[in-house]
Amino acid sequence: MSDHSTSVFAQIARAPEDPILGVTVAYNKDSDPSKLNLGVGAYRTEEGKPLVLNVVRQAEQKLVNDPSRVKEYLPIVGLADFNKCSAKLIFGADSPAIQENIVATVQCLSGTGSLRVGGEFLAKHYYEKTVYIPSPTWGNHPKIFTLAGLSVKTYRYYDPATRGLDFQGLLEDLGNAPTGAIVLLHACAHNPTGVDPTLDQWDQIRKLMRSKGLLPFFDSAYQGFASGSLDADAQSIRMFVADGGECFAAQSYAKNMGLYAERVGALSIVCKTADVASRVESQLKLVIRPMYSNPPLHGASIVATILKDSNLYNEWTVELKAMADRIISMRKQLLEALQARGTPGDWTHIIKQIGMFTFTGLNAEQVAFMTREYHIYMTSDGRISMAGLSSKTVPHLADAMHAAVTGVA
Repeated sequence: MSDHSTSVFAQIARAPEDPILGVTVAYNKDSDPSKLNLGVGAYRTEEGKPLVLNVVRQAEQKLVNDPSRVKEYLPIVGLADFNKCSAKLIFGADSPAIQENIVATVQCLSGTGSLRVGGEFLAKHYYEKTVYIPSPTWGNHPKIFTLAGLSVKTYRYYDPATRGLDFQGLLEDLGNAPTGAIVLLHACAHNPTGVDPTLDQWDQIRKLMRSKGLLPFFDSAYQGFASGSLDADAQSIRMFVADGGECFAAQSYAKNMGLYAERVGALSIVCKTADVASRVESQLKLVIRPMYSNPPLHGASIVATILKDSNLYNEWTVELKAMADRIISMRKQLLEALQARGTPGDWTHIIKQIGMFTFTGLNAEQVAFMTREYHIYMTSDGRISMAGLSSKTVPHLADAMHAAVTGVA
């Protein structure tokens, strides 16, 4: 007889907290009124509150008022209008890839799900099983691709000395990658560093990758959210599509529409012919069906409603630019606050970097000091979410950074 007093799972060790989500757990336990959470990648208003875009509320109202809407399952590939609009948004409505019908697009569970579906498809159908990811990169990238069945290697990306791009290291590492290797590229607003290649550098990366037959897999989590321009933030991807080569693109609407909890994303694969795209889509269905069967309806309907309606779309671009501009303003205010305090070092990388995150250059000991003494929560690599800052909290952060730089080695 078995012993019912002992769990069959008694031997299971407690898993470590996720390094990013764990920051929020620690923040929530802190009762200090001056506490500040700069770990989570979610937009906050000047008042420090989550934001639901006005255009999202309008779209939801339209959906609620439509008596023809039902709650039936979506197809495995998701909502057709959403897929069509998502491909146009990222590649451009006038993209030859769209016009020639050579793009296979499937709705997925935000950016994470899009990457996972793409990774599993590649593990099953692509001859080269190695994916190169930048060092550093978003903490979930290596886990996603490893569990999808791919071998993960890194290429140099960030240069701590300049707090900018290690471009020569990047070219060298990709140049040494085996022919056909998959290369993960952040479309814009690189997470966690906020450092992006220039357009000229992007073109050099493209030429090198195409000459070696490397397969680009773009992660686009911030289109429009980085610069305020949807087209500018998609230029890197469009450059690769324009040369006629194949590529992957994972999209997320978490940041640019504030649909974090709706888990809305898309995976698009640009193929050589319409026939190949059709066959690729058929195999993507076989990846998705046993994973989650089909995606949720509500978030995709919001996105499709906004992208199909010219008035709502235009209003969205205005709200999107306002979010991007507020983050850019926080960068300027933080730099000015550090300069006003005479904080040692060159902090201009804060305004040179782009997007939601800034890679401050602070080390783990300095971060721990700021958490302990100033109740400021951030990841131990010194990454801060600029969207979590406000004009009121910039001085508190600048005080903490100044104290950490001058007092902690």
